[in-house]
Amino acid sequence: MLIKYKYEHHQNLALNFAALLCFTFIFFGNVKVFAQSTWLALAKKPSTLGLENGFLSYDAGGFNLKLVKSSQTLASLRPKTVKDFDFAPSDSLKVRSSDGLYHLGDINLKLRSAGTENWESYSTAAKRSPVKSINISKALSAADLAATLPASIPLQVTRIWEIQQGKLVLSFKLKNKSDKNVEIGALGIPMIFDNILEGRTLEQTHAKNVFYDPYIGQDAGYLQVTRLSGHAPSLIVAPVGKTPFEAYNPLNDDKTPRGIAFEGFYEWMVYSKAYAENEWKTAEQWNKPTSIIIKPGETKTYGLQFILSGTAKNIEAKLIENKRPVAMSVPGYVLPQDVDAKLFINYAKKVKSLTMFPANSLTIKSLGNTKNGWKSYAIKGNTWGRARLNILYEDGLEQSISYKIIQPESKVIASYGNFLTTKQWFNQPNDVFKRSPSAITYDYEKQQQVVQDSRAWIAGLSDEGGAGSWLGAMMKQLVQPEKAEIDKLQMFVDSVMFNRIQLKDGPKKYGVRKSLFYYEPDSMPKGTYATDVNFKTWAAWPKKEANDLGRSYNYPHVAAAHWVMYRLARNYKGFVTENTWKEHLINAAETGMAMVNIAPYYAQFGQMEGTIFYLILTDLKNEGLTTEASRLENEMKKRADHWRSLSYPFGSEMPWDSTGQEEVYMWSDYFGYQDKAKATLDAILAYMPVVPHWAYNGNARRYWDFLYGGKLSRIERMIHHYGSALNAIPVLTNYRKNPDDFYLLRTGYGGLLGSISNITEDGFAPAAFHAYPSTLKNDGITGDYGSGFFGYAVNTSSYLLKHNEFGWLGFGGNVTETKNIVKINLTTAAKSSVYVAPAGLWITLDAGTIELLTYNTLTGEINLSLNKADSHTPTAVLRYSQPAILKNAVTYSLKSSAVKERGANLITLSSTQNTVVVLQH
Repeated sequence: MLIKYKYEHHQNLALNFAALLCFTFIFFGNVKVFAQSTWLALAKKPSTLGLENGFLSYDAGGFNLKLVKSSQTLASLRPKTVKDFDFAPSDSLKVRSSDGLYHLGDINLKLRSAGTENWESYSTAAKRSPVKSINISKALSAADLAATLPASIPLQVTRIWEIQQGKLVLSFKLKNKSDKNVEIGALGIPMIFDNILEGRTLEQTHAKNVFYDPYIGQDAGYLQVTRLSGHAPSLIVAPVGKTPFEAYNPLNDDKTPRGIAFEGFYEWMVYSKAYAENEWKTAEQWNKPTSIIIKPGETKTYGLQFILSGTAKNIEAKLIENKRPVAMSVPGYVLPQDVDAKLFINYAKKVKSLTMFPANSLTIKSLGNTKNGWKSYAIKGNTWGRARLNILYEDGLEQSISYKIIQPESKVIASYGNFLTTKQWFNQPNDVFKRSPSAITYDYEKQQQVVQDSRAWIAGLSDEGGAGSWLGAMMKQLVQPEKAEIDKLQMFVDSVMFNRIQLKDGPKKYGVRKSLFYYEPDSMPKGTYATDVNFKTWAAWPKKEANDLGRSYNYPHVAAAHWVMYRLARNYKGFVTENTWKEHLINAAETGMAMVNIAPYYAQFGQMEGTIFYLILTDLKNEGLTTEASRLENEMKKRADHWRSLSYPFGSEMPWDSTGQEEVYMWSDYFGYQDKAKATLDAILAYMPVVPHWAYNGNARRYWDFLYGGKLSRIERMIHHYGSALNAIPVLTNYRKNPDDFYLLRTGYGGLLGSISNITEDGFAPAAFHAYPSTLKNDGITGDYGSGFFGYAVNTSSYLLKHNEFGWLGFGGNVTETKNIVKINLTTAAKSSVYVAPAGLWITLDAGTIELLTYNTLTGEINLSLNKADSHTPTAVLRYSQPAILKNAVTYSLKSSAVKERGANLITLSSTQNTVVVLQH
């Protein structure tokens, strides 16, 4: 009864496997217990940290600092501004006091002396002994760490806690006490904060726990530590002196139980060459791995400062206040090749040099300084793939900014759709599980379809990990419809989805099965099941389990497919039969009703892609289907009323999740429950960082779905899993209400483009990208990617705004300005929506595409240049609204009359030239 985990060797040795399995069961509701046995075992061990000898307490600037007296490692770091909150995991200090468990104040080293080849590892956490306290002028506490390190270490290591310029600083002095040169090939400072959610309710975790995210940016790097609630204060960990953030390493040898309620700890790597030569040798690192030579008698000092900040939004301002470099890239750090991007840097020192890796991967040109001294650059992505910009300042500080260059969005999405309907197209009419035809899970490493897996759903076309491919294929048609692809998907919907995955008749009509694939060898023909797959796991469901209709999370996938078919039938000619639009829309709505009636338990939670029910309701109202709309709205309100009664209304089948927030926000906002909408948005912003690194910028936290939807299965911070795009939906929705909040736009757009950043040049879309420095590559299978693409498809848009410091900017389009005329050429794949921030105007097309928008800054007039008609799109279906409440706001309307239908404006398109539509006030 085990999932076959595929850990790399060094991870296999380190992770607590039993704890992982226990948490794995939680996902499917089979048990609701935590890995208590492992915690109890730790609690019974005697303390090697020396807790019985007491603590040292200090007034440390903005903190009340407590150290363990024997080890002088951190016991507690409490901000003075908040009661009953601790950045450190002080509640678990007793059970985490054994050898091999890390604390803030520990250090890890890999060293070799001149004349030797092998690296020797040293850690202050490995074998605890009381350290020797020493007196250093003005230090709060200092210690010689020799007693807790092997006698063979050639360095003398001194740790100091002190206050510098009002801020708490942790530093290490490393002195070569030998008569040979010593090379430091790895220097890691464990970052131990309270991200252990084990045993806490959602209310408790949001009050007491934190998440932290890295900017792996060399000397300009930092760690941001935010509370789960999103409330102040936050914590910034930044370098003091030359302490570059070169790499970010998981501490998998830490014995704290790992699982869904605990992501694990990481260390700030100053040097990483020793790892790069061994454990990480197959991976391309974010920064060049380095080492340093310390001569006999020489001393090197490394330090980190702890800066108290406000919410996540305040972090950049606090960095500037503390004279740290801050970079802002527009539209972000995922750069389509046809986008004219900009980079703004705030740092007092001049730039000495700019270097790109690989060479010529970026084109960068200085644009001078802004009015308040930000350095401004034009940037263009040239070569597909990862790119690093290294900035050397005149004071010697080095900063790295990580970009991901992708093809123009239209090409990315076209390749994705083609890959899904060719290489992933499963066409085996005699398949015993009746999955044909469909877009099925794909293994890119093997270059073959996944038709059998020990996790039934992966090959079973349902749940996120199995439905992901066909869901992505359906949503692609919303962005960029293609007749040949739609014809295949029509067959899938008619014969597999709405017949096999979803029940088409009977008392449980519209119910959705958990999997079409199942493991039942006694009832199937001999040879049905592959011999190289380990089916002796709990996840190899028998037919009864596969046929279960009770998991609500399966319903939005199907509802979305019905809704796309409605959109294609209603708004285009010849894609699908036009007179079936009502049938498709009713099927979509009934799927939502079935979710709450057939799968009520999990339906109490927010669903991934739950925005689909809001979209369905909107179209029911537009179509005048008031009876169906009222039924669906009433059921959704019952759910929203339940969420309204909760302090933190985004629970899920997991102990903590980043899935339900999307739908909870949308319905809370819709029904006017603004307090819950705000609480939800605050939580999203806490786990969706904004940093100068494509992998983490806008990346909504997720760390367990490689177990359920990936090939390389492990608990690991996932890079742009589906949460990035789904959480971008509420963030960008809120931005359109608050167009002066530039941070919201940057956050949401980071998640939006992050969601397509991992698609390969030929169109394969992985479940996510692996963050571990031993891997740093795409996962091998498609898995649950489609849920993220749903978020991209319903949320992709262009944004035009004027920033107080940076001037006119475009997200999803290239901006030019001539006197009072500002133009934005759309670069998105859909080219179907644009938001004009100065007007608070949101323009969308159900059919048709926008090539260019022109905004007259004097009159406020907006011209839309709509692309020519084609055989499927003779008419544009245009909608506009003004979600923002602006000072001195004006109401926009079409200059010329248009046919009104379904709350939209029907614009007849010319087949010979672009059609210009004017909006004015």
